[in-house]
Amino acid sequence: MIRSRRPSAQATAVLLALAEDRAVWRYGYDLCQQTGLKAGSMYPILMRLADRGLLETRWESDLPEGRPPRHLYRLTRAGLKAAADLARAAGPAEGRVGLRARLEGA
Repeated sequence: MIRSRRPSAQATAVLLALAEDRAVWRYGYDLCQQTGLKAGSMYPILMRLADRGLLETRWESDLPEGRPPRHLYRLTRAGLKAAADLARAAGPAEGRVGLRARLEGA
C-alpha cells in the first residue's frame, strides 16, 4: 500500500529547492544552505525522497584531488510532478508563482 500523505514542510522545501533547476545535480550541503535545514534533517529527507522514487541519486565523478566524492541528487519525473503539485497548493501567498509557472510548463 502506498501512502499519499502530504510531505512535511521540510521535505516540501527540499523538493521546491530541487525543482528550481531540475536538470542540475545538487549536493546535500548546497541544499542545506538554500533551505536553512541542518544536515541531520536534510540527509534523512533526501533518503526518504529517493526511496519514494522522487529523487535520483549518483556519486560525484569529477572531483578535486584529496576530496571524497559527494552524493548528488535531482528530481525524477515523479518528483517534478510532486513539486509542481506542492507549488500549486502553496499559492501566490507563499511567493511560488514564478516557480509554479516554470514547473507547469515543464
